[in-house]
Amino acid sequence: MRRRRGRGTRFDLGYYVRAHLRRRLFVWFGASIVLTALSVGAVMVAMGASGPSSSVERMHNFIGGRFALLWNDPVQRDELARAMARDLEIGVVLVDDKNKVLIALGDECDRGRMDVPILRDGKPLGVAEVCAPRKHRNFALRLLIGLLTACAVIWAVAGKVATRLSRPLDELVRVAQDIGRGRFDTRVRVERSEGEVGRLGHVINDMAARIEKQLGDQRELLAAVSHEIRTPLTRIRILVEMARDTGKVDPKTIEEIDREVIEIDALVSELLASSRLQFAAVTRTTLDAEEVARRALERAGFDETRLAVAAGERSFEGDPTLVARALANLIDNAKRHGEGLKRLRVDLEDEVVRFVAEDDGPGFSPGSEREIFDPFVQRPNGKGDGISRDGLGLGLSLVRRIAEAHGGKVDAKNRDEGGAAVSMELPRI
Repeated sequence: MRRRRGRGTRFDLGYYVRAHLRRRLFVWFGASIVLTALSVGAVMVAMGASGPSSSVERMHNFIGGRFALLWNDPVQRDELARAMARDLEIGVVLVDDKNKVLIALGDECDRGRMDVPILRDGKPLGVAEVCAPRKHRNFALRLLIGLLTACAVIWAVAGKVATRLSRPLDELVRVAQDIGRGRFDTRVRVERSEGEVGRLGHVINDMAARIEKQLGDQRELLAAVSHEIRTPLTRIRILVEMARDTGKVDPKTIEEIDREVIEIDALVSELLASSRLQFAAVTRTTLDAEEVARRALERAGFDETRLAVAAGERSFEGDPTLVARALANLIDNAKRHGEGLKRLRVDLEDEVVRFVAEDDGPGFSPGSEREIFDPFVQRPNGKGDGISRDGLGLGLSLVRRIAEAHGGKVDAKNRDEGGAAVSMELPRI
């Protein structure tokens, strides 16, 4: 790998190795093998103490001493030579002091011969030529070759192990790069990886799925908003043109314009609340449940006769803007789809505060109680003849998100006396 140094480039081996985990593992495995081999060699030398030269000297003394004792007895001398050649698998040649061969056993020795002088009282009697067979020669070289081959094989296996260890991390890097490039449909191929890498792969997959879903919801929301907000703006433009053509402003036209503006304002408020939830911008303060519910009714155009507050502690902690938006959506849902709000009930329990919007409508069709809290799903009208198409279907979805952001929950059910009850439950703290 070449790194840029000013105007030129140069090959940086250190960077090449450090840039990839597999290379680092491979190098460290190799270094560990080499250090282990050197350590074993050092231990063997230390245990040998005297070393090879001392062993050769002792062999000289042993052979020379044994043959010196039996040199004048040809039978015993030759028998000792045969025993050494047979038992030690070596070649033995005895030569007297006149350079005459007394006995020659084994293959002819071309190299690696060891000459042992035979002495008695300092007087030379002859020489014993000892030669190891070919299969025993160059033992140290063959041992070294064997050790190098074993190290090479172990290092090759280490390379496979390094590749196997680094492959899951390479997969995580690939997916992270794809997510950074905006490809949120990519996933980590977690085969049978367990432990931290496997769990990290599942977490990244879950994160990518959530991001993909959120972006999909945002695209749907933008598409729906661009369509829905264009309708009231078009109506306002038509009403303004009509007023300009007639030269006077009809009070009914003013009311229609005001209604369209209110609808746009409600839509923008929902988008702002959704954005705050998206970025977790929830600010908690102490609120009064009865006061919050009363203001929500006033903003929706209802008086206090629609409010029913149970006895108990009324304070709780929540984001005033988001809670007000949620109550407005509950009331608006009852107005749009429940033939009007019958009552806004505030239930005060020990640990939770519950706001319930009751209506006099036809109620929910079977199985639709949970679907109404999904985004872009309008509430069924309960009459079996379709669903209402007013709005984006974001109102109750936003209520659920606000409740969950506060650690609460939502619920919807049909009332025994007719109509529906949609509730939001928030913890006091």
